[in-house]
Amino acid sequence: MKDIKALVAQMTLEEKAGLCSGLDFWHTKPVERLGIPATMVSDGPHGLRKQDEEGDHLGINDSIKAVCYPAACATAASFDKELIGKMGEAIGESCQHEKLSVVLGPAVNIKRSPLCGRNFEYFSEDPFLAGKMSAAYIQGVQSKNVGTSIKHFAANNQEHRRMSSSSDADGRTLREIYLPAFETSVKEAQPWTVMCSYNKVNGVYASENPWLLTDVLRKEWGFEGYVMSDWGAVSNRVKGVAAGLDLEMPASGGVNDAKIVEAVRKGELDEKLVDLCCERILNIVFRYQENAKPETPWDKEAQHAFSGQVAADCMVLLKNEGDVLPLNKADAIAFIGEFAAKPRFQGGGSSHINSFKTTSAVEAAKGLNVAYAPGYSVAKDEATDEMIAEAVKAAKAAKVAVVFAGLPDSYESEGYDRTHMQMPACQNKLIEAVAAANPNTVVVLHNGSPVEMPWIGKVKAVLEAYLGGQNVGSATVKVLFGDVNPSGHLAETFPLKLQDNPSYLYYGGEGNRTEYREGVFVGYRYYDKKDMDVLFPFGHGLSYTTFAYTNLRLSAKEIKDTDALTVTVTVTNTGKRFGKAVAQLYVGDRESTPIRPVRELKGFEKVALEPGESKDVSFTLDKRAFAYWNEAIHDWHVETGDFTVEVGASSRDLPLCDTVKVESTVELPRHYDLDSIFLDVMNDPRAKAVIDPFISKLMAVFAPPAEESDAAKEAISEDMGLAMLNYMPLRGMLSFGANAGPEEIEALLKALNGN
Repeated sequence: MKDIKALVAQMTLEEKAGLCSGLDFWHTKPVERLGIPATMVSDGPHGLRKQDEEGDHLGINDSIKAVCYPAACATAASFDKELIGKMGEAIGESCQHEKLSVVLGPAVNIKRSPLCGRNFEYFSEDPFLAGKMSAAYIQGVQSKNVGTSIKHFAANNQEHRRMSSSSDADGRTLREIYLPAFETSVKEAQPWTVMCSYNKVNGVYASENPWLLTDVLRKEWGFEGYVMSDWGAVSNRVKGVAAGLDLEMPASGGVNDAKIVEAVRKGELDEKLVDLCCERILNIVFRYQENAKPETPWDKEAQHAFSGQVAADCMVLLKNEGDVLPLNKADAIAFIGEFAAKPRFQGGGSSHINSFKTTSAVEAAKGLNVAYAPGYSVAKDEATDEMIAEAVKAAKAAKVAVVFAGLPDSYESEGYDRTHMQMPACQNKLIEAVAAANPNTVVVLHNGSPVEMPWIGKVKAVLEAYLGGQNVGSATVKVLFGDVNPSGHLAETFPLKLQDNPSYLYYGGEGNRTEYREGVFVGYRYYDKKDMDVLFPFGHGLSYTTFAYTNLRLSAKEIKDTDALTVTVTVTNTGKRFGKAVAQLYVGDRESTPIRPVRELKGFEKVALEPGESKDVSFTLDKRAFAYWNEAIHDWHVETGDFTVEVGASSRDLPLCDTVKVESTVELPRHYDLDSIFLDVMNDPRAKAVIDPFISKLMAVFAPPAEESDAAKEAISEDMGLAMLNYMPLRGMLSFGANAGPEEIEALLKALNGN
C-alpha cells in the first residue's frame, strides 16, 4: 500500500481541493504527475448501472447491459443473510469485470411510510433487520475487493422536497430507528464509503453536519472510509469539508474546489482538514487499484439463473386459503394480466438496470397447460370491457386463475412520493371480475411497497413477488407450481389502509420541515402498541409446509446488562414438503419508565428443514437487545426489570414466550429540585428511602383519619390522598404541614441527589 500521507504532502493545495470533487459524473479525479489514478463509481445496489457515455443520476440515459437482481424490498423479505451475501459477491465480481471501484448501495433508510417513492430500494421498517441484511450485502460485495457506499445518511425517508426538507426528530428516535441500520453496517462490515443524503437533519444539511459525519459516524462508530455526497447534495462545500464530507459528487466545474482553496488561504478552513479528506479518498482509491482484477469473468447467463433463485426465496405467500397453491402442472391454468408477459421487476431512478434479458412468467410457463390474457394495459392504465371479457373467459376455462397485478413504474420511483396506497383501479376491477368468474383465483403482486387490497376476501391466495429482478418470471412459476416452497416473510407491515400508518398525519411535512412526531413508533412498533388490526403483520409469510416452534430455553433467568443471554429454540418441519422457516425473536420491556414498543425484533435465522426434521436455533442477546437510548446520559441504557423473550413466525405469531430479569449496572444521574413531584421521587428506590419520613406527615393533611368504624371510607381516603400527594411538587412541604423549613428542605434535596 502506498504511503498516502507522503503522497498528499506532495500535492498542491489546488490539487488537494480538486481531489475532493469528482472529475465528471462517475469518476474521481486523477493526479497524473503523482501516479494517482481516476476510479469509477456506479449506481447500484441490485445490479450495475454503469454509464459509459452521458451521465445522469435518474436512469434516463442508457447504461451497459447488466444483470438486475431483486430490489431491496424483495431481498429483505428473504430474511436470509447468507443469500444476500452471495448476491453481493456476484455484484462485486461484475464490478471487478467492469473496472468499478465502488457500487453505490445498499440503501438502508427506514420505511417510515408506504408512500415513500423509493421504498422499493430500502430494506425494512425495522432497523435491526435492515442493518443485518445490509451488513451481509456489504461483506459480500467487498469480499471481491470492490467498495460499497451505504446510503442515504441519514433520515432520508421521503422523496417529497428531498433536496431541501429538514427531517426533524428527537435523539431517541434517531438512535433507535433511523441510525441503527447504518451503525450495524459500519461496525460489522465497514463499507468503504458512506453517501450522505440530500436533506437536512434537525436543520443542518447532512452534507455539512459535523455531528452526523464526524461525531457519530467516525468517533462513535469507527467508520474508516470516505464520505461522499449524494449527487448534487452539497450546499456549502467549505462547511462540508469541516464537517467531514470528503468527496463531492459529481464534478462542480471547479467552482467548489476554488472555494476550498480560498477558504484555506483566508484562514477560514484548516488545510489539515483538506489533507484528511484526501487521505481518506486515496486510501480507497488505492485499495481498489491494488486489488483490481479486470480479468474477472462476468457470466451473465449464470447470474441470470442465480437472480431467479434469489427472487424465488424472497417471495412472500400472504394468503393460501384451501391450499389452492401450489398449482398442479396437469391442470388448466390461466395467467391473466400484462405483468405476466411484461413483468415489472425493478424501480425507477438511479437504480434502474439495463437488463441484458428478462424472463416473464408466460415465457417460463411454456410447455405447461397455461393460457394467457392481458387483462389490462399498463401504458393506457385501463382494462377495457373487451379485455375483461377475454380474461373472464380464460378464467372460466381454467381450474385456477392467476392474476398478475401491482404497481406500474409511474406509481413509484426515485424523485417523488406516492399520493395513495392504491393499485390502479383497472387492475382492482379486473381482479374482482376474475374472482367472480373463478372461485380459485390467485393474485401475484409486482410492487415495491404495500398496497391496499379491497378484493382480499374474494381471492384464494396472494403471492407477493415484490420487484424480483429480471428473472422474476421463472421464479414466480417455480413458486406457483411448487418447484420452490415460498419462504419469504414481510419486512414491513401491510396496513389495512393508508390512514392507519403512524406517520399519516405528518408525512411530507409542512414546507421544508418534516417532523417525526410518531417518534420510535414506526411500523409494527405502532400497530402492536395500539393493538390495531393490519392486513398482514411484519414478519408474516406462509409456506407449503408447516413448522412448529418448541422448547424455548434461556441460558439464564437473571442477568446483568453487561452479560450476554443465549436463547435457543427448536424448529420442526411438521409437514410433508421441504421448506425454510424464519425464526424471529422479539424482546419487550414489561414495565418501563420511557414509553417503549411492546416488542422489537432482536434476532432472526432462516432454517432449511426436510419433512419431520428438527433443528435448534440459537440467538445471542447483548445489552443493546434490552436497551433504549437515554438522552440524559447520551447512551444506551437498560432499566432493571423483567423482559419478555418471544419467538415465532411473525410479529403476531409468537407461540413461545419466557421472561428474563436484567439488572442495570449503570446508575442514572439524579437531579431533584423543589419542582420535582413526589411520584417521581417515590418511584426511585434510592430517593424513596430519603423521603419516606415526610410522607406520613403529609398524609395526615391529604388523608385525615376517618372514624374507626368506617374502614372502607378510610381506605378510600388514603388512596385519594396518596393520589393527590403524588403530583405535588416538593416545594409543597413548605405549605402543607410537613413541618419542614427551607434549611431542612435544602438538606433533603442534597440527600435525594446523593450529595
